[in-house]
Amino acid sequence: MRLLWIAIIAFGCGASEGLQVERIGNKELIQLLKNEEVQLIDIRTPEEVSFGIIDKAIVIDFYDPKFESKVNMLSKDKPTAIYCAAGGRSAKASQTLVSLGFTEIYDLKAGFRGWRGEGNPVVVQ
Repeated sequence: MRLLWIAIIAFGCGASEGLQVERIGNKELIQLLKNEEVQLIDIRTPEEVSFGIIDKAIVIDFYDPKFESKVNMLSKDKPTAIYCAAGGRSAKASQTLVSLGFTEIYDLKAGFRGWRGEGNPVVVQ
C-alpha cells in the first residue's frame, strides 16, 4: 500500500514531466510576466500565430526543423514560459527545454486558447 501511495504522489505532482517544469494557469502566467527577465515562447505554427500572440512572446514554431537550435539560443538561466494552442505541444517542448539545460520552465496548461478564452489580451501581428 505504501508503494502505491508513493507512485500516486509522484505522478500526481508532475514528476513524470521533470523537476524543472511547472504547469501553470493564466493567473500564474500573468504574475510571472511581471518579471521582465521571463522569456515567453509561443511554439504555434504561423497560421495559428496569425490569430494573435501573448504580448512579448518569442515565436518559434515547434514543427520548424530548426526548433531546437533556435530555442537553444535563448538564455537557459532565465525563467522561461512556453505555450502552444491547447497545451499538448508545449508539454513536449518543455521536455526539449529540460534536455537543453533550461533550469526554470513554466508550461501554460490551457495554452493560447485558454488564455484568449478567459479574455486575456492578445497582440495581432
